[in-house]
Amino acid sequence: MSNKYNYIIGLTGNIACGKSTVVAELQRLGAYVIDADQVTRQLQQPGQPVYDSVVAMFGTHILLSDGQINRRALGEIVFTDVIKLRALEALIHPAVHQHIRQWLANLPSGTPKKPVVAVIDAIKLIESGWSAICNAVWVVTAPRDLQIERLCRTRNMSHAEAVTRIDAQAPQADKVAVADIVIHNHGDIADTLLQVQQHWQTIVHH
Repeated sequence: MSNKYNYIIGLTGNIACGKSTVVAELQRLGAYVIDADQVTRQLQQPGQPVYDSVVAMFGTHILLSDGQINRRALGEIVFTDVIKLRALEALIHPAVHQHIRQWLANLPSGTPKKPVVAVIDAIKLIESGWSAICNAVWVVTAPRDLQIERLCRTRNMSHAEAVTRIDAQAPQADKVAVADIVIHNHGDIADTLLQVQQHWQTIVHH
């Protein structure tokens, strides 16, 4: 599926733990990155089979006036009902898998001395089975109070909304338990970037 001598990082972390900071630094260092959430958004655009399936399951009341899926309205439904969340994931995950596998197959090939580094950025990386094809699983962690503060500040959520969204995810400890690399993001950006750079060096000079 992936090209020989390519090195695949599976990057995950719970909401508002700072994955985007780590992703940006990996891209700056030369990694190819695919964002599973962006793929999900693409596949939920009008005209896509996933879009039709989601609307059929949840109804037209989740649509905006322009026909786009209102992700916030959909989130309010599924993040308070685990059965509906699992049903949504069952619609979306197979299409996302197919898209990402095709992306990996189309990457340029590296060499033994210079591997091409590919990053699969996905909150549901482990639950979706991606870790099985990754050379290493990286998990980004952050304190719970910092997660809440970030969601309130950057996504205009209420404290209650932020707590609901955080609690809908598996505990961070579950991800850390299967991680090869843990990036501790406690709010000091310079320290977070240094951790990424140090681990990057072990890949490109292994």
